[in-house]
Amino acid sequence: MTSTGLAGPKVVALGGGHGLAASLEALRDVAGRLTAVVTVADDGGSSGRLRKELGVMPPGDLRMALAALCGDDDWGRTWARVLQHRFDSEGELHNHAAGNLLIVALWQLLGETVEGLDWVGRLLGARGRVLPMSLEGLEIAARVRGPERGPDGVLLEQLVIGQHEVAVTEGEVISIEIIPASATACPESLAAIDDADWVVLGPGSWYTSVIPHVLVRELRQALLDTDARKALVLNLDPERGETSGFTPERHLEVLRSYAPGLDLDVVVADSGSVADTGSLREAVEESGAHLVLTDVAAEAGDGNHDPAKLALAFASTFGRGRIAPWR
Repeated sequence: MTSTGLAGPKVVALGGGHGLAASLEALRDVAGRLTAVVTVADDGGSSGRLRKELGVMPPGDLRMALAALCGDDDWGRTWARVLQHRFDSEGELHNHAAGNLLIVALWQLLGETVEGLDWVGRLLGARGRVLPMSLEGLEIAARVRGPERGPDGVLLEQLVIGQHEVAVTEGEVISIEIIPASATACPESLAAIDDADWVVLGPGSWYTSVIPHVLVRELRQALLDTDARKALVLNLDPERGETSGFTPERHLEVLRSYAPGLDLDVVVADSGSVADTGSLREAVEESGAHLVLTDVAAEAGDGNHDPAKLALAFASTFGRGRIAPWR
């Protein structure tokens, strides 16, 4: 891992997929030391195939986090493109991400998950470190209500297993859990949270990228015990399937239900995505947090956060206002 050379807080960002990548692209220019703690429950696409064939942890979300932290020079950007490149063929390699294969190759050669990720980080000149939330691949199981109805007209409930299936199954997610429930956290991730000045959760798929972190008992306890301040970044829009019909305050309510006692200092929300500002502000203040309502949406209107705008929101939050600066 290379240092940013910036004077700034030690930040740990938790999540997965495109949401975490957006946070990391923003935080790399704000944090003095940055660590990503990444979900390891993906079972679709290239990651799912490698997981099934080789019995490894899913590398996809880890790969995306590493690419988001690549060095700013031609070397780093080129290797980030290699990591993200997907093969186009008529054979078994079709749609495999080159970075997934590289990460798995290092895991097999070195026999060490974290060391393998650190080597990829060095190759990229990464401006931060990428760690898994657990050293074993996890599964996500959700109880979903609907959309089918029984003979009596009542919405039926079903148990859906697998991150991909949970993400695409229509209906209301009633509850979610990880398998195995006894999964342990990556020790380096626990140490990073303990040493952090700030911890950032979200944005991302709520039930499959954000909530899983607080379902790992040791990780949840680390978040409760750390002296770090905590920021939550809300999604711009509800996700079809996972969070259909969710208001911004409902996202906050769900997180708190899975992590009782988790105190937040700041909740960041996009000003153009909140229909009822009053209700969100009330919910945030009831949780003891401060609402930062600002423009963080990408101009494309594709439901993604703009890393540059998000960086401004983080910089303002970390250094000014009623929230005390970093230690």
